[in-house]
Amino acid sequence: QVQLVESGGGLVQAGGSLRLSCKASGSGVSINQFNAMAWYRQAPGKQRELVVTFTSGGSPNYADSVKGRFTISRDNAKNTVYLQLNSLKPEDTGVYYCNAEWRPLSFWGQGTQVTVSS
Repeated sequence: QVQLVESGGGLVQAGGSLRLSCKASGSGVSINQFNAMAWYRQAPGKQRELVVTFTSGGSPNYADSVKGRFTISRDNAKNTVYLQLNSLKPEDTGVYYCNAEWRPLSFWGQGTQVTVSS
């Protein structure tokens, strides 16, 4: 079984930065085994939306709303994927979720709250 645990969220002023982490764990689990990983977010009263996704060996694909401000990275040794959030805006507020696809299965973390004040 795969477990994903997000952390790093918090309250920040507009223009500020945060770094989110998503650590994968489980017997024999390695992020290198996943077909794809992604970060999603869900604002209050809105549907969950894709922030960034990347496939094994591929380049990240960012949502237009975060291009140039958010950066995804990974540390294979720590089995962790990071999302650097820069130049944050109030509209970036929401719960950020990590997702991993290990086809045919899909795994989600519990989410971490990001709140950006104006």
